Amino acid sequence: MHEHELWFTALLNHYLPGPANALIGLLGLHAHDPSKPWTNYNAMLLLIAAFLLLLPWMVRASLSISRPGYAQQIGELLLGFLKDQAHEVIGHHGHKYAYWFATCFVFILFSNLLGVIPSFESPTMAPAVPLGIAVATFLYYNGVGIKAQGIVGHLKHLMGPVWWLAPFMFGIEVISHFIRPVSLTIRLFANMLAGEQVTLAFMSLVPVGVPALLMGLHTFVSFLQAFIFTILTMAYVGMAVAHEEH
Repeated sequence: MHEHELWFTALLNHYLPGPANALIGLLGLHAHDPSKPWTNYNAMLLLIAAFLLLLPWMVRASLSISRPGYAQQIGELLLGFLKDQAHEVIGHHGHKYAYWFATCFVFILFSNLLGVIPSFESPTMAPAVPLGIAVATFLYYNGVGIKAQGIVGHLKHLMGPVWWLAPFMFGIEVISHFIRPVSLTIRLFANMLAGEQVTLAFMSLVPVGVPALLMGLHTFVSFLQAFIFTILTMAYVGMAVAHEEH
């Protein structure tokens, strides 16, 4: 079954099929239809990336210590909130990782909220997008774990506290670690897809009034799923950098 092509996707496929095909070719892949290499979620990701890159430039003029603008205040409140949450989950050094948590939260949130705008959809409804974020999170928390503990210390986390159970625990922990990105992917993808399908179903049945309420619910779910993903990322980072005495 072919997905319904959004207008922005159709625009990219009409004017920019060449760059997309070239990029796909660099990855050693081939588009199913070279005349339409852009998928909806790729087009939506391009929009999100462009917006997030332009956002700092747009708010730069209003940055001020004495009279901060609304965007600056929201950004400072968000970063402060995430630093507090990191302190609660990880400990006193959790603030060092707050910028990664903020990046995950903001990217997922805006990706989720894009589906609220008519004629657009959330790229997180496509499994590849949550999977990409989950894999990046997997690499990040293992990377900071190795940096904090060293390779040997990081591997000790996988062996448990009892030496004679180490081989058994190591296998279980390795499987558990590789399940984490799968779990993060399924949770985010399934919730966003389910919310979209419910909204579309009610819009076809009751086109007046009810869809507005469901859009509010979709907005709430967008915030909730971004927060849950970020909190789980904090928990994984906390376990990776924790020392034995903790």
